[in-house]
Amino acid sequence: MSTHDDEVLIGCLLDDSWLTLEQVAAACTVEPNWLILRIEEGLFPRVESIAGTWRLSSACLLRARRMHQLERDFDAGPELAALVADMMEEMDVLRARVHQP
Repeated sequence: MSTHDDEVLIGCLLDDSWLTLEQVAAACTVEPNWLILRIEEGLFPRVESIAGTWRLSSACLLRARRMHQLERDFDAGPELAALVADMMEEMDVLRARVHQP
């Protein structure tokens, strides 16, 4: 395995995992300030600040990736990207229900 700083690992996160702001930013290839601005706008649910350190749920990682992609590929504003991410999350929940035995 390479030790390059720009290498991003992709894997499966556990539902109850918490990540730092820096971990999510690195995994999404965005600056931490990109996340901070959207957190302050209330576009990320399930975010906590403990002793001045942001903690984001593992679901926020997928949300951040989706929002960044929408903003980049479609020149969407942060609010629109968050709305589309909400819809995509709801579709994921509905698909999971359909596939339950």
